[in-house]
Amino acid sequence: MTCRHRLARPLLAAAAAVAIAIAAPARATDPRNDITVTGEKQGDRSDNAPATRASITADRIATTVNAVNAEDVLKYLPSLIVRKRHIGDTQAPLATRTSGLGASARSLIYADGALLSALIGNNNTSASPRWSLVSPQEIARVDVLYGPFSAAYPGNAIGAVVNITTRLPDRLEATITGGNTVQRFSQYGTDAVLPAYQLGGTFGDRFGPLALFASIDHVDSRGQPLLYVTTAQPAHPSAAGDPTTGAYPALSRTGAPIAVLGASGIEHQREDHIKFKAALDLTSAIRVTYVAGLFLNDTDATAESYIADHATNRTAYTGMLSIGGFAYTVPPSAFSGGVYSYDERHWSHALSAGGSGGRFTWQVIGTLYDFANDTQRMPTAALPGASSGGAGTITRLNGTGWKTLDAKGAWKSDDPGSHTLSFGAHGDWFKLASTRYATTDWVHGGEGALNLQSKGRTRTLALWAQDAWRFHRVLTLTLGGRYEWWQAYDGRNYSLSPLLGPIAQPRLSANHLSPKASLTWTPARDWTVRLSFGEAWRFPTVGELYQIVTSPIASVPDPNLKPERALSEELAIERYDAHGSIRLSLFNEAVKNALISQVGPLAGSSQVGTYFQNVDRTRARGVEFAIDRVDVLPRFDLQGSVTYADAETRQDASVPVAVGKLLPQVPHWKATIMGTWRPVDQLSLSAAMRYSSRQYGAIDNSDIVGNTYTGFYKYLVVDLRAAFKVSEHWSLGLGVDNVNDDKYFLYHPFSQRSFQVDVTWKL
Repeated sequence: MTCRHRLARPLLAAAAAVAIAIAAPARATDPRNDITVTGEKQGDRSDNAPATRASITADRIATTVNAVNAEDVLKYLPSLIVRKRHIGDTQAPLATRTSGLGASARSLIYADGALLSALIGNNNTSASPRWSLVSPQEIARVDVLYGPFSAAYPGNAIGAVVNITTRLPDRLEATITGGNTVQRFSQYGTDAVLPAYQLGGTFGDRFGPLALFASIDHVDSRGQPLLYVTTAQPAHPSAAGDPTTGAYPALSRTGAPIAVLGASGIEHQREDHIKFKAALDLTSAIRVTYVAGLFLNDTDATAESYIADHATNRTAYTGMLSIGGFAYTVPPSAFSGGVYSYDERHWSHALSAGGSGGRFTWQVIGTLYDFANDTQRMPTAALPGASSGGAGTITRLNGTGWKTLDAKGAWKSDDPGSHTLSFGAHGDWFKLASTRYATTDWVHGGEGALNLQSKGRTRTLALWAQDAWRFHRVLTLTLGGRYEWWQAYDGRNYSLSPLLGPIAQPRLSANHLSPKASLTWTPARDWTVRLSFGEAWRFPTVGELYQIVTSPIASVPDPNLKPERALSEELAIERYDAHGSIRLSLFNEAVKNALISQVGPLAGSSQVGTYFQNVDRTRARGVEFAIDRVDVLPRFDLQGSVTYADAETRQDASVPVAVGKLLPQVPHWKATIMGTWRPVDQLSLSAAMRYSSRQYGAIDNSDIVGNTYTGFYKYLVVDLRAAFKVSEHWSLGLGVDNVNDDKYFLYHPFSQRSFQVDVTWKL
């Protein structure tokens, strides 16, 4: 099918939806219209960003989203996918229009200006955003900017920028929220009812110029298996080995026959989030704010074997086993590699000052995120004996973290805003400190000999400016640029097995200018047409350069990676009226030296893991249609989006067979739709759908089987929610996620049908 024909379908669907929505009768502005997909209709912003936006507020979250964790609030916004595998998941990266789930460094997430994106890496494990530092109960609104079109943000904004704003009290307030979610999971030999509990509270008050706010949130969850223990079927039958029963025949993602022996990575998580915020108005125009956050995580993961010795009926975990007429050799690490415990204590601090005077606004903010304690313990001996102790490893990320410093201002030349000049300076410092030790007792033992080390730092300094010039009543031209000085240094690697180093890695540096331009035309009061261009340089993260990981999923760095350079364009046509918004966007992105994180056999080994490479050139282009309409029918609201992306490798000297193939984890189609009916003011009933077409994990699309462990498949998930306002102080929510019980894989198996109830009390 030609690209022209592939694009025709979404364009026709978009045109039909536009016609239906425009035909809806006009009415006065309704305060319920609290989610918008718009451009510059949101009012003045200090970053002066000429970008398409999507927003959602606290009221809409409470009535339409089964939100237990902060990342849940994004799941119905256009083109976004959050890889949340279960409640409390600490590894939930964000995928955007043109970037997949393995590209966490291609999006930026902030909470009140503090960076939550863990730009220590570009993966979906340790580099996932720190969503846990925000509880859903404290969110006032979330704004998403699409594309690298604002000079205020670094090149990591290639995909999107998420700005979370939390509440500050104007008077005494308090909330208590309790929730219970139950998932019924059934796959292969695992059949379990998995509960999760959440209890949170907020308290705030204002004392003249001083506002204080505190929140605490506790989550106790049990998740489905994150890993399956599989082994490749030998080439020839054999009668060797101990006869066993219980294994499940399946296919690997490349189509080879395998046996599924069991499940591992079955997590029980206990997490606590504590936050304190204080804001002092020094004058009527100047405010100083301090925010401190503490995240605690205690996670234990276990394994479950499906196989049993045929003669004794004892559960088997290792050895030479006879399964279906083939002899399989199962090493101890097959099961024990998915057994581990995590003990995490992370601190976040942010200090900011901001104000306005006349036509000038300004802000200075410094942030710090510190892995005060981050310890993973894992056995190396065979189960079941290893469950209670024995030899293993201790991996620590203590000392890892980042610091940021930003100063920015915005100045209007006159009241109509003929010129709005914004400018700023930025600095960030990222540090990786990862060490692994042998231990004689992985449960309680102390550190033994060092057997793995990954260390390094990066630093970026930047200056930026942009001017929005309204040179005609209906035309605004925004021009800007960002200049960045980047360095990577103090890189060091050591590995005992395989033997490596210790090696002092080379120092890297790069300086680049990123120009931005946007032209906005408002031909009528309700219509906006915007053509935007942005160049973005995304520098390698310290993890891509230096971090070696061997389990449970191996990862190999490259200390000589180059920055990736993206050229992005968007044409957005939007209508915004009293009913809401309708938007059609055409987007294009070309990336040179694209930093692709992919999954596959590691060089010189049959072991599957992740590795990084600079791909010579990639291109992603497509169309996105988004709608948000209030009272499409009486008391019925509709919001949704459809995105088509043709994202492929255009040139790759390292893997020539990848040319013309889809980029990892960027599907052709993504869609969401939500309808909300309000039969009375105290009740809202919502039904939502999330869809993604087939994805691939390998850059050459060799993973031809999607619906299997380590594969990437399509999914269609239907969610339901009913929200009742019982009284002025009490509200009740009932919901079901994945009501159709779609069983799919995005490398890992994802949650199946889950039932939720939540109760909130407000002072």
